Amino acid sequence: MPEYASIATLDALLDDLRVGEARRRQLTMVRGELRRALDRGGLPVGARRSLRRLLEKEALTTYLRLAESGTLREREVAGGRPPTSQATNAARHRCLHLLRAAHGLPPLHLGGAGRTPPRPTPDHGTLTALRRRLDQDLATAMSPGHTRLTALLALVLDAAPRAGELTALRLSHFTPDRTAVFIQRRPQNGGDKVDDVWCALSSLTRAALERWLAVRGPLVERAHGTSRLWVSLFVNHDGTLHQHGRAVLRPPGLPLEEKGLLISYRTGRARYDLTTLLPPKLEQLRRAVLDQTPPTLVAAPVD
Repeated sequence: MPEYASIATLDALLDDLRVGEARRRQLTMVRGELRRALDRGGLPVGARRSLRRLLEKEALTTYLRLAESGTLREREVAGGRPPTSQATNAARHRCLHLLRAAHGLPPLHLGGAGRTPPRPTPDHGTLTALRRRLDQDLATAMSPGHTRLTALLALVLDAAPRAGELTALRLSHFTPDRTAVFIQRRPQNGGDKVDDVWCALSSLTRAALERWLAVRGPLVERAHGTSRLWVSLFVNHDGTLHQHGRAVLRPPGLPLEEKGLLISYRTGRARYDLTTLLPPKLEQLRRAVLDQTPPTLVAAPVD
């Protein structure tokens, strides 16, 4: 494949962007699509040499038409390349706005899909019912997966962390009595703004964490230790292959990454009969907490 100066500049820009893992995956998708659009010869010649030209309206309008039609998909889906979803189209627009801003370009109205309306979030009564349900579950015997999800949900109800912020939590981010947790807020749209906050934890969350840490301890010990709060429960693999083509297996007790955490939320929602209390997306629950029962911020503990 030919090398393009605009893509090399884009790669350098992406390396410097501070964004969450979800946004990073979306930006990687857009980068790949732009590269394939250049390979097809569908964009202005100047877009090959200059990132500014690549991010101008003329090039982006053509790129969006190709991308939304499915033409720039990296892989076939069911034997073809169907149009991309409205959610993917909206994510693509947000990434382009972010890239233009990071490159010092003004906002640009690109039309088309734009921003999709936010998904509805649970109301105050549903959040109250969810707390009640978690409290009831803590009085019963729970599987390791149910225990982990209960602790995760309780933390979200108290501190409203994003998925990436949840994944980054370590045991050292809690006060010794677990009455507060340290959250390093990292807005998804990137930039240098990072807000370090301490959030108070309820008795429900403290009880849920105690149950989870009792499960976590033996798992981590067998996997030779980590300070990360969330760990895997079963043998899995990360996509790496042996030289003979077999997947490299990872033992339980290793740090749970953002993708695995989100999968555990989705599967646990159905498995533990929480579909009437939990929205399909963890982000919807987080936004509901911010809207209905915002976290109680506390002063940083003194050593």
